[in-house]
Amino acid sequence: MKELPLNEMSINQLFVTGKHCVFEVPIYQRNYAWEWDEISALIQDVYDAMKKDSSKPYYIGTLVSFRKDDDVFEIIDGQQRLTTIRILMAVLNIGVNNPLKYRARKKSDKTIEHLKDFQHIEEKDNAIVNGYKFAESAYNGIVVSEGDKTNFVRYFLNEVKIIHYQVPRDIDLNHYFEVMNSRGEQLEKHEIVKANLMQKLTSNKERGDFNIIWEACAQMSVYVQQNISDVDIRNLSDFDSLTLKYEQGQGKISINKILEGNMFKPLTNGKVVKESFQPIIDFPNFLLIVLKITLMSDSGVVLDDKELLKEFRKVEFDTDRVKKFAINLLKARYFLDNFVVHHANEDDVYGSNPWQLQILLRQDSDKKEWVPKNLADNNKPLQDKLVHLLSMFEVSFTARQRKNYLFYLLLYLINNQADVQDYKNFVENLANGYIYKVYLDEENLNEVNTPNPNSFDNDILSGFFLDDNTLPQKTAKDFSEIYGDGTEKSAGVPLFVFNYLDYRIWELYSDTLRGEKSRKGSTERHNFFKRLGCSDFELDIFNNFYFSRTRRSLEHYFPQANIIKENAPNENQINCFGNYAMISASANSMGSNWDPQTKIDHYLKDTSGKINRIGVASLKFWIMMQICKDNNGDWNFETIKQHQKDMLDILLG
Repeated sequence: MKELPLNEMSINQLFVTGKHCVFEVPIYQRNYAWEWDEISALIQDVYDAMKKDSSKPYYIGTLVSFRKDDDVFEIIDGQQRLTTIRILMAVLNIGVNNPLKYRARKKSDKTIEHLKDFQHIEEKDNAIVNGYKFAESAYNGIVVSEGDKTNFVRYFLNEVKIIHYQVPRDIDLNHYFEVMNSRGEQLEKHEIVKANLMQKLTSNKERGDFNIIWEACAQMSVYVQQNISDVDIRNLSDFDSLTLKYEQGQGKISINKILEGNMFKPLTNGKVVKESFQPIIDFPNFLLIVLKITLMSDSGVVLDDKELLKEFRKVEFDTDRVKKFAINLLKARYFLDNFVVHHANEDDVYGSNPWQLQILLRQDSDKKEWVPKNLADNNKPLQDKLVHLLSMFEVSFTARQRKNYLFYLLLYLINNQADVQDYKNFVENLANGYIYKVYLDEENLNEVNTPNPNSFDNDILSGFFLDDNTLPQKTAKDFSEIYGDGTEKSAGVPLFVFNYLDYRIWELYSDTLRGEKSRKGSTERHNFFKRLGCSDFELDIFNNFYFSRTRRSLEHYFPQANIIKENAPNENQINCFGNYAMISASANSMGSNWDPQTKIDHYLKDTSGKINRIGVASLKFWIMMQICKDNNGDWNFETIKQHQKDMLDILLG
């Protein structure tokens, strides 16, 4: 038997210790295109595999190459993954013996070769630079303890494996590409789940109704009611009462034919312009949330699409449970689209909040056109608070997996015919519950102050829906015992704590400074800035504040590089809540070593309009700069302690 040209290789063998070679990305390959979602998901997956069993390999995918000569492998398939691996090696300070080259792309070559010093490259590949920033930020946010960092490097080098397939020399490459492009695609995991569920249904009508619901819900970037327009989804309770309209194909019904999409096609009334947006979760992970909602009386569900088939196979599905799941799927999608924020199809820019919270309604006249309007349409303060609360959760838990907060929101909305005010109260109570029941309970946190598995369900879900107002009393002392006060180095402060604080600061501004009260010189405005611990620095930052998706890095306001200076705070003193703020990965990599006065000169005093204020949009960070400016550029440990006290007074209310 002819041996297959397949080779299982570790990252170490591929780039470091293996036989010297060059991996060359040909000119016909597209440019590097991975962004935050793909890069952070890869790092999270590797970390999860390491924590689960560091002795077992994690297979990262395939690499297909054509050997041009003894030393050069032309990459046919897998260059996005290969480039990301090379970027992560730079983040981890791992040297490379086998280089990755880009044929006829000098900017890409120069950038990938000098990633650690990309600021000094005149002409650089911005996509690769952004990939480096995303990887650095994701890694620092996921792998936080020194022990885990050491283990991650070892695991990444030796246990992360790629399957290298070398196309034989005598193959016709044109024919190979033709075969690659025309081959049938393997069924995805969620399609297998669909087939297994539909096998439990007993009639063509049931299968047809289920198929329409499934396909409508799978389109995550448009409002679901535009795909199922004749159903009052919010008030739907009975699967058997559905009267969906579809064309049924001819011939014997089979699961394969249903999966091909040829048996049940929805009837449409001509071409409809659909409202589109950037979804905050993908379909496989959304399915797991719906499964957890359906199984509330059963054991917990792991909200991670890597476990999709395993989680569904654990459940004993009969016809009734499949129908219940279908109804929950449709209702959960309705509430996700209409009652949870989504991101507009635009980048984050200063002065324009891209987070939308809009319900899609029919026009009264002909009921053909759909029109979005704000959920709290006639109450701007209520609308703004909901948008900020919901986007606060989302930027704290950006990964498509493990969105516990989204499960709680959808469970509440499905089970309660709540008005918008009640819904806002619930979201606010949920945020408070996260802080008081999880992040300020030492038993729920690991050695680096990250919540333990199931800590949210154990302390939020059980009893929380029964009594929203029952929260434990917590003080600044309780906070400092967990996160430190500078007397010893903090083990870490989670992202959600900073986002929650920024919400409380913005809420204080929103509730306090309205109308004449916002006028400069008013007593209310004076007291507002006094409570922040700084002088008045105008209200523009507060007016234009929103939770940008770029804020993913933790910044030391007094930098670690400066602790060697005379009279400087020591390492313990700078590693506490009073010296931290959230900032974008790009701003952090650019100015992480700037001293406090340089940060003031660069950000606070900028009048050119060239500084991307979204990158430094943390309200806490702006307050720290103003305090430092008030102190003539001095930022010492006494200032850090006072700032921490002022911020905890607001955070704990």
